[in-house]
Amino acid sequence: MIKAVISGTGLYTPPAIIENDELVEAFNQYVELYNSEHAEEIARGELTALQPSASAFIEKASGIKRRHVIDREGILNPKRMTPHIPERSDDEPSVQCDMAVVACKEALEQAGKTVDDVDAVIVACSNLQRAYPAVSIEVQQALGIQGFAYDMNVACSSATFGLQAAANAVENGTARAVLVVSPEICSGHLNFRDRDSHFIFGDACTAMLVEREEDVKPGQGFEIVGTRLVTKFSNNIRNNFGFLNRADESGVGKPDKLFIQQGRKVFKEVSPLVASTIQGHLESLGLAPDNLARMWLHQANLNMNQLIARRVLGRDATVEEAPVILDEYANTSSAGSIIAFHKHKEDLKAGDLGVICSFGAGYSIGSVIVRHR
Repeated sequence: MIKAVISGTGLYTPPAIIENDELVEAFNQYVELYNSEHAEEIARGELTALQPSASAFIEKASGIKRRHVIDREGILNPKRMTPHIPERSDDEPSVQCDMAVVACKEALEQAGKTVDDVDAVIVACSNLQRAYPAVSIEVQQALGIQGFAYDMNVACSSATFGLQAAANAVENGTARAVLVVSPEICSGHLNFRDRDSHFIFGDACTAMLVEREEDVKPGQGFEIVGTRLVTKFSNNIRNNFGFLNRADESGVGKPDKLFIQQGRKVFKEVSPLVASTIQGHLESLGLAPDNLARMWLHQANLNMNQLIARRVLGRDATVEEAPVILDEYANTSSAGSIIAFHKHKEDLKAGDLGVICSFGAGYSIGSVIVRHR
């Protein structure tokens, strides 16, 4: 039986950083401009005055302190509040391709492999910058990989769903090695004019190389012990942007064409579902929560992660058991749990077990149990 192993990981972090104080200052300037421009409508009760944001509110609500982004100037311009990412010609590499290549090269280097060892590329992320040709095929060409590639989207669970697809390809002999890449430009679909969500997202790209166990050096990497995927339809996290928008001009530019969510409902409904998914997954493999040395959870909200870890373990998790990176990166959608894995895996010993778990829009949940070799 062929076993799949995560032999290397990579990360691209945009150099631009926005601190909470900077984001709040820009947002509050926008609020002042809006309330001033619409003072008469607000006075007549036709519009509701916008309320300012605060750094203390952001950190308490989410645990986020800063975020890395592709462009900060456009976001911090109160008259724009959108990143400025110029379009490129069809002959130039796309932004997501450039991000992916950096992350993939680090994953290959960490695994001690070259592009000649790779048979497939899966680009798995929340939002792709175009419908076709597939970004994954562009990445495949940029790296010089022979074989096949495809894009997939399961929102914040894209990376873990992609990880299962890669493991399946390796285990059934379709590919010797597969790169799973998540170039997340979340700032492009975030409404920076919305007080409840303007602070949530950042940009980043992760990559994982999944190989046959026999091709990985002894003691290197993490064996994929098992995967479990769960989906349950919900409108509580949604983005209605798509090619059909032009068929009804009345909806163009409306808030639902960017990220929207019912945060309290998501917290209440998703947290127990994630915890029960992890517990059931462990049980199906003959494992117990106490067997977990680490939980690399989706980095969306600190309070949510702490609650999920507590439900799974039956006690509060230490920062070593459930590492946090969202204070530095904010929510990077599907890349979040992989960033945590990338940055907090080297201290584990041979035989140590962990779970990579993502959750988000769909709802979608991906649980991947791994064992350090």
